[in-house]
Amino acid sequence: MIVDKIKKREPSAKNIPNKVDIPIGKWVKCEKCKEILYRDDVRKNQSICPNCGAYFRMHINKRLETIIDEGTYKRFNLNIDTTNPLKLEDYPKKIKQLREKTGLEEAVACGTGKIKGEEVVICIMDSGFMMGSMGIVVGEKITYAIEQAIQLKLPLIIFCVSGGARMQEGIISLMQMAKTTSALSKLNKAGGLYISVLTDPTYGGVTASFASIADIVLAEPGAMIGFAGQRVIKQTIGEELPDGFQTAEFLLEHGFIDKIVERKELKDTIYDLIQYHK
Repeated sequence: MIVDKIKKREPSAKNIPNKVDIPIGKWVKCEKCKEILYRDDVRKNQSICPNCGAYFRMHINKRLETIIDEGTYKRFNLNIDTTNPLKLEDYPKKIKQLREKTGLEEAVACGTGKIKGEEVVICIMDSGFMMGSMGIVVGEKITYAIEQAIQLKLPLIIFCVSGGARMQEGIISLMQMAKTTSALSKLNKAGGLYISVLTDPTYGGVTASFASIADIVLAEPGAMIGFAGQRVIKQTIGEELPDGFQTAEFLLEHGFIDKIVERKELKDTIYDLIQYHK
């Protein structure tokens, strides 16, 4: 049969594609310009795309490097741990996995440090830990930081990034809104300075509490800021919404925030504001 006469082609070396060894985790895609970027280049550029200028979200440690003077940060050591008030089976497992992945204990880190020599109390939230959601521990850490700012008579700086209250902790997470707001009221009465920096994204109960009631509200360019998402709002009110109505630029135009500051200028801007307040 003719089929028997057909010889199988042996694979030749020239027909085998060269194996390309691409290290895992070395590259990152910019969601704005779709460029594939070398991760270290992005990090060196303060997590800003060198191609189009889009902002990547920052890890707490990287944010500390860019804002706080080297060797001056001292973390508040609070002996509190994340609880499971709703007795959800997967919640403790999720927390454990995130701690191993991010190297963080929770979605916020609080402590004292210096900005160009000026001592401050600083809180930095991280979207990599349950989207920066505010549960019991996050609320308690921020409240403690506010109380320390009052006691030490230091300016308070909070970098906000959050999807809102942490639904895994139910109504107790919503109570953190009242707790942090009450503490900030005491700071205001004491004459303390509070500067919040809204980064992408800042939503939900965080926006509705401590993020938006600062003496001075700054924001990074392009940050999405709001309470509920655009789709939810549209479905609720049944109306078309303005383009970009939850961007930092739109909110600046309508008086919700005081100034949009480029990431590379944040440290100098915060320092200047502290000087003006003094």
